[in-house]
Amino acid sequence: MLVRRLARPMLASVFVFSGANVLRNPVPTLPAAEKVAPPVAEHLPGLSTDTMDLVRINAAVQLGAGALLAAGRLPRLAALALAGSLVPTTLAGHRFWEETDAAARGDQLTQFVKNVSLLGGLLIAAVDTGGRGSARRRAAKAARKGAAKAAAKGAKGTAKAGAATAATKGATKAATKSAAKGAVEARRLGRLARREATFATVAVARARRAAHR
Repeated sequence: MLVRRLARPMLASVFVFSGANVLRNPVPTLPAAEKVAPPVAEHLPGLSTDTMDLVRINAAVQLGAGALLAAGRLPRLAALALAGSLVPTTLAGHRFWEETDAAARGDQLTQFVKNVSLLGGLLIAAVDTGGRGSARRRAAKAARKGAAKAAAKGAKGTAKAGAATAATKGATKAATKSAAKGAVEARRLGRLARREATFATVAVARARRAAHR
């Protein structure tokens, strides 16, 4: 869809730009990241607690996932990764509640709200299935389609078996009927033969009697 092809690069652009800048020069972000990154890393086994490493990892995630989202490759996973990287970035970089100057607080609050808005857009992108429906729905649809196909195949097989059974019954019935008809005809011919034999015997007897006279 054209809207998705345009919207994804637009949403990803800020992360690609920011991630590339931080990777080139991470030092300016270290003081702000120091307040958030190490405490978060302590709850993630296997992750370094060094602030420089954490800043670079976060920047690499933003650059890589942003590029994937912009290209439309694994867009849902990429959007989810960006959402995960945006939370510590926002908490570390825009702590408006710590600002004492009204103007500075207003600026930080604006940036904080902007990032919250970006987070909302990323979450929408993370659940966007491109009109294909969720994985659960697609699986259920495939299951229903498979069941319907199996039922149709079974019905077809049953119909064939029924037709074969009907044909067998018909043939058996026809053979039985033909055999019965043949037996009746044989009995009729037998009776005719016996009758003719009786007539012949009577004729012979009469002829003998006539000869004796």
